[in-house]
Amino acid sequence: MRVHLATDHAGMELSAHLVGHLGTAGYDVVDHGPTEYDPEDDYPRFCINAALAVVADQAAGVEALGIVLGGSGNGEQIAANKVRGIRAALAWNLDTARLARNHNDANIIAVGGRQHSVEEATSIIEAFLAEPFSNDNRHVRRIGKIADYEATGDVPD
Repeated sequence: MRVHLATDHAGMELSAHLVGHLGTAGYDVVDHGPTEYDPEDDYPRFCINAALAVVADQAAGVEALGIVLGGSGNGEQIAANKVRGIRAALAWNLDTARLARNHNDANIIAVGGRQHSVEEATSIIEAFLAEPFSNDNRHVRRIGKIADYEATGDVPD
C-alpha cells in the first residue's frame, strides 16, 4: 500500500519517525513535506498535495491512504477534506481510527502530533492503515450521499 504523508512544523518529529517506521513495515511512503522545520509554515499546501495524490492513486487503482499531521490535526484534516473524494478523519485513539476506516471508508487520517506520544500516535495510525472498510450497505449508502453532495451541491434526503 502507498501512504501519502504531510505535516506542518508541529508534526515533523512524528512524520520523520513514520517515514522510517512505515517504510520498514513495507509501505510505500511518499512524503509531501515539509522538508525542513519552519514554525511559520503553511500546512495547507502539504496536506492538499497529499490528498490530491491519494485521490489520483485511488483513481488509478493503486491501493493508497494518507496521513496528515499537525499540532492538533484539525487544520490539516480541514485542508485535506477540501479535496474532492477525500474523507479525512481526525483520530485520537484506536477506536476512532478503526471506525474511520470501517464505517466511513476514510482515506486520510489526521493526528495531532502534540496530543500523543510518538508511540501512541504510531499505534493509532497503524490501526487506521490495517482496518478494512466494512462495505455494509448502510455505510456505502451514507458515503454515497456525501459523494453526491460533493459532486452536485444538492443536499441528500
